[in-house]
Amino acid sequence: MDIIFKNEISVDDFIFLRKTVGWGEMDFNLASRAIDNALFIVTAIYDGKIIGLTRVSGDGGYTVLIQDVIVLPDFQNKGIGKKLFHLCAEKAKLCGADKFYICAGSAEETIAFYTTLGCEEAKEINQELYDGDPRDMQLEYTFAYR
Repeated sequence: MDIIFKNEISVDDFIFLRKTVGWGEMDFNLASRAIDNALFIVTAIYDGKIIGLTRVSGDGGYTVLIQDVIVLPDFQNKGIGKKLFHLCAEKAKLCGADKFYICAGSAEETIAFYTTLGCEEAKEINQELYDGDPRDMQLEYTFAYR
């Protein structure tokens, strides 16, 4: 399977990915802001079509936040999410970040995905994010060990 990885996405493709994996419809203007305000984005393209995305936010400093890892259902469990994650880790290190911070939600399969990549329970809990969703599992992935 020849997959191309890029650092761009259209608003329509971002909305499509979110909707296809069951994250619901997103307003075009909100999706546009989410893309524009990302520190960086890495996408996976197969046969000319978008099949996955990782979106990262932050100030490019000490810690950056993985906002989204999305892979279309037909392409899941093929290592694409893992590749997207590691490509983002390399970009984050180049920005000077020491670690990823991840809000993994409460779904067991999401937490399992991140822990198989080496993510651990966050040592410092972001209280603002916790207050927004106390069920959210906060994880981190420290680059110093990689």
